Amino acid sequence: MERFAKAWLVANEASGSNSPTALDDLRGCFADHGIEVARTICFPEDDLPTPAGLDKDGIDLLAIYTGDGTVNAALNELTGWSGAALVLPGGTMNLLSQRLHGAFDNPAIIGLVASGGARRRRVAALRCDAGFAYADCLIGPGTQWADVREAMRELNVIDMASSAAEAFSQSTGGVTVRADRPELGSRQGYPLLEITPGEHGLRLNAYHAQSLGEMAQQGWALLRRRFREGPHERLGMVDEVTIASSDGAPLDVLLDGEPATLDPRDRFSLATSECDLLATHHG
Repeated sequence: MERFAKAWLVANEASGSNSPTALDDLRGCFADHGIEVARTICFPEDDLPTPAGLDKDGIDLLAIYTGDGTVNAALNELTGWSGAALVLPGGTMNLLSQRLHGAFDNPAIIGLVASGGARRRRVAALRCDAGFAYADCLIGPGTQWADVREAMRELNVIDMASSAAEAFSQSTGGVTVRADRPELGSRQGYPLLEITPGEHGLRLNAYHAQSLGEMAQQGWALLRRRFREGPHERLGMVDEVTIASSDGAPLDVLLDGEPATLDPRDRFSLATSECDLLATHHG
């Protein structure tokens, strides 16, 4: 059984749960279980930890208490590290944390880690030319709704209105993306494809908006990052898929909620995380 005496903690005040009180409670929970939080890294003001920095201070446990986007950035910095990352539910969706810990809350997770009841895992991930996704990857013009969500979070009414108009136009303007190799779903394509990595492969869902009602439903689902509540169809499970744009335009993607741009035709494949993560749940 693996036990830890010290840890570093990564937090992000823009994430859903990262209030000062919540951080104090979290550090207190670690202390109650005999684990000292020797340093708190407040991203993006502070640089994310690197293997060299962690090893220099003798840290073999990095707790990440943020949303999926910051989790992604933190894990990408840990390639080759011999320690273990503990992804805690600290954001809005917490998709990776749910894969690792199920519905356990932070005190339950920390208690299991402290008692030696967690196990190291290299988890399934998605890889593309823009990087990794550990929670999900969205592809297509429907990703423009992420800009609306950011404006809502910042309470910027003017930006919210303009970005909503642009997102609606992009989602309904005829430009689509499709699964080309293997050929899955409609050859006309969709305004949004979602790829979710898991232990059995990459799950591919297609989201559509074929009426005014479906457009409104889809936009609302995207704003809340509750994609599966929008109108969609399951296209299947793959280990690798090539996605193509209908008009030759670059592919807009969101990797764990973070935007990137790819070639008009690009490959998405099943990969494995390049650092160890602690799991307390069998899922």
